[in-house]
Amino acid sequence: MANTISQIDLPGIPKLKSGKVREVFDLGDALLFVATDRLSAFDVILPDPIPEKGRVLTACSEFWFGKTKHLVDNHFISSDSPRIPAAARGRSMLVRKCKPLAIECVVRGYLAGSGWKEYRESQTVCGIKLPAGLKESSELPEPIFTPATKAESGHDINIDFAKAAEITGPTIAAQARDYALAIYKFAREYARQRGIIIADTKFEFGTIDGKLILIDEALTPDSSRFWPADQYKPGGPQPSFDKQFVRDYLETLTWDKKPPGPKLPAEVIRKTSEKYLEALARLTK
Repeated sequence: MANTISQIDLPGIPKLKSGKVREVFDLGDALLFVATDRLSAFDVILPDPIPEKGRVLTACSEFWFGKTKHLVDNHFISSDSPRIPAAARGRSMLVRKCKPLAIECVVRGYLAGSGWKEYRESQTVCGIKLPAGLKESSELPEPIFTPATKAESGHDINIDFAKAAEITGPTIAAQARDYALAIYKFAREYARQRGIIIADTKFEFGTIDGKLILIDEALTPDSSRFWPADQYKPGGPQPSFDKQFVRDYLETLTWDKKPPGPKLPAEVIRKTSEKYLEALARLTK
């Protein structure tokens, strides 16, 4: 498909890691994050790339790294450094090396996804007791920190704060929680003024010389649920600017959510690309 990159190699630059979406290259004193147009759903990489997706993820992350650096430092160096090869320009970030935490830092402001599923069973999310009577997509009284384990393959597993503190140490876990909640609250207010509800989001943190910083991506349509504020109606799933559109299509298929992923119709690919681009335009206009 035109204007898409599913795989990328950069001659002479060692590739450290190939994730679900990003390729990570080692530049010696820094890393190069290259966002491909791959799309994963239910932790399976789908065969069809989404046009412009990698560019949207990179631009969105750069925007939020700049917007939130007064709250916490981050790993971003540049997206237009001459050290970025031509083949990767427009979809790449030069970032500082650090030691990533072994947990995902998820913040939820609304009840959706695995949180809604757990709430229906136990009236809790990651061990946090919530009020009775909430509906799917209800706004929570306060945003909550709901960490998860990192999975190289398969699904991340939700854990409670005590387990997160066991993994990272209590001081780092508390710091990551406080940073994650502060960033989410700031970003949610900003986005709401631009017609987007950030229902939940996933952050990653790492350490440099013992200092905790924000890493990976930030508040993108891949790592967050973005809902159009003017269509918000609790009591069921919401329209979205993120890959939920693809998930909803996949749920109509008889697919066991295991590789290989099914091919996507051209219309689903086109609409998904449009949703990513609209989210970026609304947030950064």
